[in-house]
Amino acid sequence: MEQDDSSVMRKYFLILPAILFLIIFFVLPLTFVITQSIYQPDKGWSVDSYSKFFTQKVSRNAYTRSLTIGLLVTAVSLLTGYPAAMAISNIKNDSLKGLLMTLIVFPLMTNSVARTFSWLAVLGREGLVNNLLAALGILDNPVRLLYTPGAVFFGLLQLFLPLMIISLVSALENLPKEVPLAAKSLGANGYNLFFRIYLPLTSEGIVSGCTLVFTGCITAYVTPAVLGGSRVLMLSTLLYQKASVTLDWNMATVIAVIMFLTTLLINYISRKLSNLGVSK
Repeated sequence: MEQDDSSVMRKYFLILPAILFLIIFFVLPLTFVITQSIYQPDKGWSVDSYSKFFTQKVSRNAYTRSLTIGLLVTAVSLLTGYPAAMAISNIKNDSLKGLLMTLIVFPLMTNSVARTFSWLAVLGREGLVNNLLAALGILDNPVRLLYTPGAVFFGLLQLFLPLMIISLVSALENLPKEVPLAAKSLGANGYNLFFRIYLPLTSEGIVSGCTLVFTGCITAYVTPAVLGGSRVLMLSTLLYQKASVTLDWNMATVIAVIMFLTTLLINYISRKLSNLGVSK
């Protein structure tokens, strides 16, 4: 009995540094930000700042745009990343699989600023796309591709698609190989195999990938600032304006809390949807 107690104590001792790190560098700062968003020295405790955020057209449009683009990027990442992850996980050659994973991870090792600025050479008025369309005779004059929601969408998709693929590959690699084989031996066709075996058993990877991609989209600053500019205002760029330009720290903390709560809500919804898939 004493030996069991000592082993349990050792386990708790090993996780103590991680718990302290999270408390000091995550829980306490988050508590401070939430407190700052609902407390004003002249008014005391109040949620008027949240009401002000949603009544202002600029803030409301920035929130709607961020939510829409984030969900679109997450959905497209899932739809394109799942087939890619399945193809990679089914490769028998370890060298080829390692090469493909390296190519997928390689963009993550490139600075996000450099990756974003490279889109200027692609989407600019004298960029690759406009020059190609002009050479094909499709366009007579260059069109504005930068500083549009589409530019922000493609920039964020290129930035966070690898995170989705990595999460899905990990989930598919952990799927027992005997399960799909057993389903096939019992007469399962491709439709049933995918929707009743692969999707439910890789739901955790889907949830993790969706959470990572959506969180990255709604909190990214460089990509919306460079590719969207002031024309496509996102929550992250609005937060920067409130904190660094107008020095409205109260509204900046409100935006930060709304971003955090939105990511929690999306994670909760995705987990509920994944549980529905498992229950079927």
